[in-house]
Amino acid sequence: MFVDKAEIHLKAGKGGNGMVAFRREIYVPSGGPAGGDGGRGGSIIFEVDEGMRTLMDFRYKKQYTAPNGEDGKSKNMNGKDGEDLILRVPPGTVIREAKTGKLIADLVKPGDRKVVAQGGRGGKGNTHFKTATRQAPRFALAGEHGDELSVILELKMIADVGLVGFPNVGKSTILSIVTSANPKIANYHFTTLKPNLGVVKTKYGDSFVLADIPGLIEGAHEGVGLGHEFLRHVDRTKLLIHVIDVSGIEGRNPIDDFYKINDELKLYSTKLIEKPQVVAANKVDILQSTEHLKALEEELKKLDIRVFPISAATNKGIDELFTYVATMLKEIEENYEEEIEEEIYEYEREDRYHFIVTREEDVFIVEGKFLNRLLYSTNFDSMESLTFFQRELRKRGVIDKLKEMGMKNGDLVKIEDIEFEYQDYEMEYYD
Repeated sequence: MFVDKAEIHLKAGKGGNGMVAFRREIYVPSGGPAGGDGGRGGSIIFEVDEGMRTLMDFRYKKQYTAPNGEDGKSKNMNGKDGEDLILRVPPGTVIREAKTGKLIADLVKPGDRKVVAQGGRGGKGNTHFKTATRQAPRFALAGEHGDELSVILELKMIADVGLVGFPNVGKSTILSIVTSANPKIANYHFTTLKPNLGVVKTKYGDSFVLADIPGLIEGAHEGVGLGHEFLRHVDRTKLLIHVIDVSGIEGRNPIDDFYKINDELKLYSTKLIEKPQVVAANKVDILQSTEHLKALEEELKKLDIRVFPISAATNKGIDELFTYVATMLKEIEENYEEEIEEEIYEYEREDRYHFIVTREEDVFIVEGKFLNRLLYSTNFDSMESLTFFQRELRKRGVIDKLKEMGMKNGDLVKIEDIEFEYQDYEMEYYD
């Protein structure tokens, strides 16, 4: 099954906690602190796998979690880092932040990779908190949480040439003739509901990748008829073959068809309309086509666009069309530089010391990820640890913010499930 869009949730690993430990060797009666650091949490990395063609792997599994880092150990031994989680995607995968729609990565070439969710840093062991006045610290830091976010994966097929046009004009038939692709073909609209790829090899030895883009209709740029799902596959092509039914058997005017499809391309992206085009006037084997073909050739001559009369049913004109396309493609590729229209957005990680203060009656409530980590790191039976806790609150601006909001002596401050009574410059453990 061809899947070209998926939304998944990512959770990077948490860093391991630092260790509280002391040297216990028999000949070292007053051993100092010897707690190791926690390991880094695993990150989630996307990497291009040229053997993949769809996002099928992400259709049913929506949650991806990287391993946590290992906690620190005694004897100053650090915990192991969490193993990174590598998610493999096909060439042409675009990654967007689900919340904002901003572009995080555009992975095109084999081996391209991007760290999308960063693992949390490991906590420091008690070794790091030894000072001249604090010889035996009985506290360590907990590990940080890793990034957590939802992303949308979109696949834009990598093809040199794209076949565009209204439904049922013969695009799939052309693809089946000139490549080994085997698209579903029938004489009704929207036979093709997914893009198909094939490699064209001309009689002169040239080769390129051709994509059959499902038929477009008016309003496709707004998503009508799955327009957005189809149009994004044209983005990376270097040249377009516009297939037009010149037989007139469906009552449409070929010239009108040409302009309507180009209007949809332009409304979706101004870059698309700037791509070189060749027109394949299909179904010339049907008698009514002669008048329509002449009018189309005269109209497109004004735009300097070549028109190739072809019949996908009888192979008439196919060799001439693709020999010309191969030559044109060589000229384009000499000066071709793929442009990324959108600016790559670096996922904005929340400030690790971000916090908010709210007030409910006489209780000040402080919330923030680093406070959770700080609480977990604090040994409330140790005055040294409690002093470190108080200093961190001052250092990170929590005390100043509480005073700014009107905190006075005797007021209660709540962090997680613990309440403190504020007394001038100290916060005493209350409950």
